[in-house]
Amino acid sequence: MNPSAPRRSALPAAFVLCGALALTACGSSGTGGPAATGPVTVAGVSISADPALHDALPEAVRKAGKVRVATDVPYPPFEMYVSEGSKELTGLDYDLGQAVGARLGVRFDFQAQKFDGIVPALQAGKYDAAISAITDNKEREQVVDFVDYSVSGSGVLVAKGNPQKITTLDDLCGHPVAVQTATNQQKLLDKHQDKCRELGKGAMDVQTFPKDSDAQLALRSGKVVADVLTKPAAGWTAKTADDGAAFEVVDDPAALGGYNASPNGIAVAKNLPQLTDAVQKALQSLIDDGSLAKIYDKYGVASIAVEQATKNGAVD
Repeated sequence: MNPSAPRRSALPAAFVLCGALALTACGSSGTGGPAATGPVTVAGVSISADPALHDALPEAVRKAGKVRVATDVPYPPFEMYVSEGSKELTGLDYDLGQAVGARLGVRFDFQAQKFDGIVPALQAGKYDAAISAITDNKEREQVVDFVDYSVSGSGVLVAKGNPQKITTLDDLCGHPVAVQTATNQQKLLDKHQDKCRELGKGAMDVQTFPKDSDAQLALRSGKVVADVLTKPAAGWTAKTADDGAAFEVVDDPAALGGYNASPNGIAVAKNLPQLTDAVQKALQSLIDDGSLAKIYDKYGVASIAVEQATKNGAVD
């Protein structure tokens, strides 16, 4: 999550997961359900505990049978509420937590926490970890450890069928393009204007909107050829809007995770290195057996997946 990019309130606030999980709660209300005692089904995949990884957990976590996890809701498709007015959680990060917890043989107990308070709360010992689309950067690595699970940046959303045959940012040159005001995506487009002029295609007509829902309306009506937003949000919107019939995402082969992509990680308190190591190994096992890919597919964001669960992989 990038604090300079406002939340996209236009995206669906709920995605019902009940029935997709077994032997665990459908969501988390802050109290959670019983600790996992058998296989857990997430995104149609049955995930069993690895006794060796369970034994490698910090003693306090093993005794508690859970990992206390902070998350900021909503931020689709990463964090969402199951329904309007509900406190039960769903989303990519929630499913990820259930899968990692199942592999470790403990419950990942999600608690709502404002984003700017997550890292201080980890430092204070209120939580053991945080999963909230948090960008892994060098500054944060000074106070928490990260296990990176995705790499994402800005994406391009176009009308279904891609009538203008947009494949890269260069193809937006000379066309009207929608973007939410004061976001990293607007900065990306503004910076690319010089490239458009160099190519002789003419500058983009960048049209800014207070909410991405307004940008999507402009795209629906044909006033613009594309809406530029975060790649995960673009994938989720393409998957859910009109049951997938309204939009599609441009996958530039040179930037599959999105433009200016950066890693997102599971943040773990510095005083719990055993937990960091166990989470890293559990996540890698889910990558290796294909379980994680199915979770990403469920939310339409397969392109942001990583092949290696790296620790503290910030590049800035």
